[in-house]
Amino acid sequence: MTDTIHVSVAWPYANGDLHVGHLAGAYLPADIFARYHRLKGSRVLMVSGSDSHGTPITVEADKRGQTPRQVFEHYHRRFLETQQAIGISYDLFTHTDTENHHRIAQDFFRALQRNEYLYRDTQRQLYSESEKRFLPDRYVEGTCPICGYDGARGDQCDRCGSLLDALDLINPRSKTDGSPPIIRETEHFFLDLGAFADRLLPYLEAHADRWRPNVVRFTRNYIEGGLKGRPVTRDIEWGIPVPHEGWEQKRLYVWFEAVMGYFTASVEWAHNSGRPEAWKDWWYDPQARIYNFIGKDNIPFHTVIWQAELLGVDRIYDDDASRHLNLPFDVPANEFMNVEGQKFSKSRNWAVWLPDILSRYDPDPIRYYVTCVMPESHDSDFSWADFVRRNNDELVATWGNLANRVLSFAYKHWEGVVPDPGDLRPIDRELLALIETGFQTVGEHLEAVRLRAALGEAIGLARQVNVYLDRAPWFSIVKQDKAAAATTVYTALRAIDNLKVLLAPFLPFTSERLNLLLGYQQPIFGDIQIASFAEEARTHEALVYDASRAAGRWAPGDLRPGQRLQPPAPLYKKLDDSIVEQERARLGQPLD
Repeated sequence: MTDTIHVSVAWPYANGDLHVGHLAGAYLPADIFARYHRLKGSRVLMVSGSDSHGTPITVEADKRGQTPRQVFEHYHRRFLETQQAIGISYDLFTHTDTENHHRIAQDFFRALQRNEYLYRDTQRQLYSESEKRFLPDRYVEGTCPICGYDGARGDQCDRCGSLLDALDLINPRSKTDGSPPIIRETEHFFLDLGAFADRLLPYLEAHADRWRPNVVRFTRNYIEGGLKGRPVTRDIEWGIPVPHEGWEQKRLYVWFEAVMGYFTASVEWAHNSGRPEAWKDWWYDPQARIYNFIGKDNIPFHTVIWQAELLGVDRIYDDDASRHLNLPFDVPANEFMNVEGQKFSKSRNWAVWLPDILSRYDPDPIRYYVTCVMPESHDSDFSWADFVRRNNDELVATWGNLANRVLSFAYKHWEGVVPDPGDLRPIDRELLALIETGFQTVGEHLEAVRLRAALGEAIGLARQVNVYLDRAPWFSIVKQDKAAAATTVYTALRAIDNLKVLLAPFLPFTSERLNLLLGYQQPIFGDIQIASFAEEARTHEALVYDASRAAGRWAPGDLRPGQRLQPPAPLYKKLDDSIVEQERARLGQPLD
């Protein structure tokens, strides 16, 4: 039976470049998971996009003296180029300022209003007398009342992760001019989260055995702490207009509409694909599974708030009363990735920016290292010394050298074709059986989103091939007993052919190269492209992926004697230890 898998990936604010924390937190885990399921033959839809309306964009626009649109369009293009370069294979990476997203977000608002899950109430908010405006959360900072951190934002504390109301901050101040704001009342629409408590807790318990412990713990505490109404509109000029008469000057709150992007992008993808109803296969089929890949700072938005919105809407763009919108099946949130023992800091430029690292290193070594230290259960650390060590000792020595030396030997001694092995010996059959178990053992880890364990299992199998080559005759006897050497080389090539597939979700670029070197004509994966889509009078760019080639490849290969090999070449480069200090010296330097 074919699985139907929706991979929903956190939407980055389009106010700055992506860094390795973004990659480790959501984008690489989602890509590995999606690539595996495509290889397995699942029907996969992986979507995300640039969050165009968050106040981080308006803050950056104010800093630059530009419009919010200029800022988000600049970084949206950068996101497309960066993610294409690192191999993130979205079926669609769009943004939240499309006509499609505006329309559907407003329809969600109307449905929630119609179903009486929205109510109007006045709210006390911080108002800047010097700027003559209400201050959005991101325009306010102060001391967190929970942990005492002095740089807490008006919506969330980055140190302890607590969701905050700006009024809760101790000694709040405007981020624009540092002045202390006053409190004024303003009217807004609120989402009645409390109305969903009796459904959200059973939903959580039904998924508790599958979800990561930190996600379950955080969500349970959040629900049991008492769910309060949360405003879904705000006093701001940039964003989606509120579809209610007399409220045209207010906008939908970004937290409210951005999570809808998983749904709106699905509809956009279906329209662009020429199958406008296809999105329903993921959102209405009860057998479909939706996975939300996020960082830990987004947990409540993806385990409580998005579920409440889906429950409140219940059904949209479908007349079948028996159908209901699917809720997420799993929310594999990762923790944070620090850099050289310190937390990421944009202001101090303490980060490894993806466009920068990609200018000096190939994408697969970056993907390999980030997966090795992925913060699945606790915060982890990006260390340049560890990056070099793992690249040289594991990626190059264990896997890259194995593939290159066997291919080179076969190409040289058997005139560029896969040798005929004759009858396999017990040692050969044992190795091939062991490698082929990887399709189950590695696959089980990937199914459960245990990506570090999956990669470790695959590299462990590569080590076993090296052990086999140390035991079985090949190199030293090729001139005395070429038939015996052919058996060993063929067995090693078969093992490498299978390892190529097991490692493909993690190392797609070099797996494709190895696939060609082994003589295959059909690529493993499709192409990732930046495409333009016309929408009303303007055109927007998006990242799109053609998944048609990958289906059904998660199985032992069919490498055959006589198959023509391509001239071999190394897959990876050994790195010099000197780069460690060079890269550390870049940290904390002023941004250009």
